[in-house]
Amino acid sequence: MNHEDNSRAALIDALNGLLADHFALYLKTKSFHWHVTGPQFRDLHLLFDGQATEILALTDVIAERVRKNGGLTLTSIGAITARSQIADQDNARLDPRAMIGELADDNRKLIAAMRDVKAIANAAGDNATDGAADDWTDQAEQRVWFLSALVA
Repeated sequence: MNHEDNSRAALIDALNGLLADHFALYLKTKSFHWHVTGPQFRDLHLLFDGQATEILALTDVIAERVRKNGGLTLTSIGAITARSQIADQDNARLDPRAMIGELADDNRKLIAAMRDVKAIANAAGDNATDGAADDWTDQAEQRVWFLSALVA
């Protein structure tokens, strides 16, 4: 394998990790949407739903970057679980403040992963992924901003 092949393989691997993180965060955000309670119910219910929709929309874009780079994408829940750095949260009665904190922290993890993808894409000469990573990062930063404003 030459340097270009190694760079491309590293990018595919990083993108698949990012894809797994997005699927895991989508499911967690959607679960919080379903299970949130309390005085802020309506606002949080709508916020979590909007954020889940935004996160899910990126999964196809990220997967297509994997395919355009000649790679194969994740194929199962098991593959997602094996690759994601987003921890499961099975407590359906979690306090809304804890939900907000977890989602903010998880989105920060996505931001770090997207910055890594950007650097790897740059090294691999993939300008399209490099540029797209900026938009993905901006979306995650906005989610963190909105979530953090709720507990300030």
